[in-house]
Amino acid sequence: MDSIPNSNTLRSIKTTKNRETFEGFKKGEDHDQPLSPMAQLFHEPGSNVYIIGIMGTKTKIHPDVFKENLVHTFLKNRRFSSLQVMDKDNGCMKWIPTHVNIDDHVIIPELNSNMESPEKFIEDYISNLSKSHIEHTKPLWDLHILDIKTSETEGTCVFRFHHSLGDGMSLMNLLLACTRKVSDPEALPTLPGNNKSGVAKVASLWCRLRVLWNSFVALLMFVFDFKILTAMFLQDTKTPMKGSKGVEHRARRFVVRSVSLDDVKFVKRAMNVTLNDVVLGVTQAGFYRYLRGRYNEIDNQRDDIPDNMRFRATFFFNLRATTRIDDFIDTDAVGTWGNKIGYSLLPFDIRFKNNPLDYVRDAKAIVEHKKASLEPLFTYFFTKLFIMLFGIKAAGKLNHKVFYNTTLWFSNVPGPQEEITFFGHKVAYIAPSCYGQPNALMIHVVSYMDKVIFIISADEETIPDPHKLCDDLEDSLRDIKASVQLASC
Repeated sequence: MDSIPNSNTLRSIKTTKNRETFEGFKKGEDHDQPLSPMAQLFHEPGSNVYIIGIMGTKTKIHPDVFKENLVHTFLKNRRFSSLQVMDKDNGCMKWIPTHVNIDDHVIIPELNSNMESPEKFIEDYISNLSKSHIEHTKPLWDLHILDIKTSETEGTCVFRFHHSLGDGMSLMNLLLACTRKVSDPEALPTLPGNNKSGVAKVASLWCRLRVLWNSFVALLMFVFDFKILTAMFLQDTKTPMKGSKGVEHRARRFVVRSVSLDDVKFVKRAMNVTLNDVVLGVTQAGFYRYLRGRYNEIDNQRDDIPDNMRFRATFFFNLRATTRIDDFIDTDAVGTWGNKIGYSLLPFDIRFKNNPLDYVRDAKAIVEHKKASLEPLFTYFFTKLFIMLFGIKAAGKLNHKVFYNTTLWFSNVPGPQEEITFFGHKVAYIAPSCYGQPNALMIHVVSYMDKVIFIISADEETIPDPHKLCDDLEDSLRDIKASVQLASC
């Protein structure tokens, strides 16, 4: 699509009748394709989830540059240039290609450049976004450009995507495919590690046997604990962090906090663990601090949190064989798009520990067991099988019960190792998150340059002080680092 229709000529977005001329679709193809079962699942009550991508820029945002580049990137992808329409004959939703007016998707509010607290305004703006949904009269994505300077940025852009367009990994990689290194304007950014991804990597006979055993145990847990018991009655302990009924319909507060990647790497090297182990250990320690404070507010006589607390996170895994960034602009790349994620229920140990390093050690033990199994694959294929046998609505109710009965969602992805530009604008930070899930709390962790960024998505009715939770996470990393330094003396 080399040109955009004038907004004055369009009453609304219309589907194209001449499919042969619609860019991004091959001549002769039938493009009124149904949404995949996983995509349709994200339209069910309790699973109607939106992905938010917050990006701060170090340079002033030029909206015309954004619009022009979006035409040649996003709109070339058929998911971003198609409507999702209900088929009256079979009740299923299908993709219908449409002409797109870019001005219907790029929102630029008029702002007061002299406002007292730009950071608070941006938080409030994004929170208000979480109260709304995108109309189905256009493709289910938009971009909000906030032309206001903060202490860290010259401008902020907020991408919003319906989860039916793709999972967080595919959408994150689409955004990164639009970026380039500051040091080499022709080069895509570099992600840590290799391009291969998998939930269970086996390199020896012992590893294979271990995976088979852990997978067998995981399958039993999956059948008797994970899906059935959790869906029926096995709820997490009611704590000040556990959401109440209807939490998925309430507005959320999004808070971004950065810590030093060097500090996380220092703990990683000293303890011979992974970055993910450190992040999870810091999260568990931070949750203990936060809950102890909340319980103390509720009951001044209490000096600690309850024993034997059941506190679980839905921990997401990418199931793709590759995470190469350049795959995500190509709309015909096999296996690139869709919702290809599995998850495990990760028990958190929220107790006082004399040695702060034990939070990291416990996290390492739990995650190693989960990674050395095929449990995430079981959840993915079980969901697809359940949809096939009982239908989308039944699967939606099951997923809602499982997620609601746990306490939080947790996701952790690596980001660019070097400074990048997005359509020529230097990026200060990247902060993805979600709203619409039946949990009061989501923590998303992403690395960028020399920072590890925690993004809190919190229901304010349940967690009225998400900034305090960020403080507790930051203090926990400091304590863990100090313990490592003391142990090495």
